Amino acid sequence: MLDDSSFEVLFSADEIRSRIGILGEQITKDYDSVGEDTVMIAVLKGSILFYADLVRQVQLPITMDFIGISSYGDKQESSGVVRLTQDLSTPIKDKHVIVVEDIIDTGLTAHYLLENLQTRSPASLKLCSLLHKPDGSKKAVDIDYLGFTIPDKFVVGYGLDISQRYRNLDYIGWKK
Repeated sequence: MLDDSSFEVLFSADEIRSRIGILGEQITKDYDSVGEDTVMIAVLKGSILFYADLVRQVQLPITMDFIGISSYGDKQESSGVVRLTQDLSTPIKDKHVIVVEDIIDTGLTAHYLLENLQTRSPASLKLCSLLHKPDGSKKAVDIDYLGFTIPDKFVVGYGLDISQRYRNLDYIGWKK
């Protein structure tokens, strides 16, 4: 049995679902003219629940891909060392790319990833993040599509984890 009693709900499943609907509508509107040249990339593992819900709200013929990147390991704060754990399966040259992240915390991981992807010559490159913690920022990153801004606290649920656990909560919360 999953014991989530030590967490306080920050965003409920309904609040998350509503915000994702708005993000999906905005992406659909912004990319309507480029259609099939749009690639949405999930940053594994944390963004997978957000990504799955978001792509279903985007009413365009997109291509889906995945990339693995990490700077946390099993800790609750970024190590500052970014490593690629899984690369894309197809080229993104001349494609309109939207990177989908779970959270922008220090900005180090997102900055590294965006720089890496930019070297692959996409037609455009945008960032969509469910959460942003501006108080923890060490490297400024432009977020084109943002779900929620949160305080500098460690959060879990809806893909976010503590040592790979609690990703499956349908809400986002933090320790009480």
